[in-house]
Amino acid sequence: MADVAARAGVSRALVSIIFRSQPGASEETRERVLRVADEIGYRPDSAARLLARGRSRTLGVMFTVHQTFHTDLIQGIYPEAERLGYDVLLSAATQGRSEAKATEALLSHRCEALILLGPDGKAAYLDELGHRAVTVSVSRRVSGARVDFVHSAEGKGVWQAMEHLVELGHRRIVHIDGGRGPGSAERRRAYRAAMRRHGLESEARVIPGEHTEESGIETGRLFLAERDRGQALPTAVLAGNDRCAWGLLMALTQAGVDVPRDVSVVGYDDSHLSHLMPIGLTTVRQDAALMAEHAVRFAVERLENPELGPQEAVLDPKLVVRGTSGTAPVTSA
Repeated sequence: MADVAARAGVSRALVSIIFRSQPGASEETRERVLRVADEIGYRPDSAARLLARGRSRTLGVMFTVHQTFHTDLIQGIYPEAERLGYDVLLSAATQGRSEAKATEALLSHRCEALILLGPDGKAAYLDELGHRAVTVSVSRRVSGARVDFVHSAEGKGVWQAMEHLVELGHRRIVHIDGGRGPGSAERRRAYRAAMRRHGLESEARVIPGEHTEESGIETGRLFLAERDRGQALPTAVLAGNDRCAWGLLMALTQAGVDVPRDVSVVGYDDSHLSHLMPIGLTTVRQDAALMAEHAVRFAVERLENPELGPQEAVLDPKLVVRGTSGTAPVTSA
């Protein structure tokens, strides 16, 4: 600001007044100071100003690089944060960078609140974070942690998918588990409950997996190897998430298995790529925009009112039927 003041021929105090949009300078002087600032490339450090007041007004978001649904959530976080007067800082967990490291980086940059997308940390760690800063967990709920939670009603989503498949005549319905991924335990329980409800408990099969394309590809290869040994393919598969479903589709179609004529495939998330494939993916939609809105609002409400306790939002999912689900093969009836 001293450089701007010297070049514009005014005092540093007057430059400060102009940058803070306060009265005290003529319009001509204001325009001259702003023009000089632009010429020399000066930009006010809003972060430093906020920190001087004891606030950063920044929300830190931890996400996983390869999870496409996290991209959808982030797209919804930015406009809601901006609307409420907050900035957003992102920190990614990758194969070589743990969630804990990504989260600690946000805290070291003085983020006032944390929004964790699909965290897989232990309950004790999440509780510790919740005592260090306002923390919101999106897509995963754990008991006993002082954290806000935003997630979909996993059981309802799986139930809709299973009802859809059963109504299409499917009995050999397999579920690819999501491992430690967010919502996996609830989806697995809901799948087993739906199979029991429809008298298909003897047909129930859960294959261990992860929320990755590789998991879907490996499962597809397993099915094909079993077919080569004389076992029948399942007529329908409920994948742990969309990424897993994409991998399964790739393995099956490359081997000449027709989807959905031979095998129906259903995913979970309805991430933005689900309708862009050559054959649209039938999947359970989680409302990413609404989840993001709740997450930001919960964080800001507790920042503005420290006496407010953690909150929870459970949003209803919705089955989206596209091209990967169809009537069960006649031979399976």
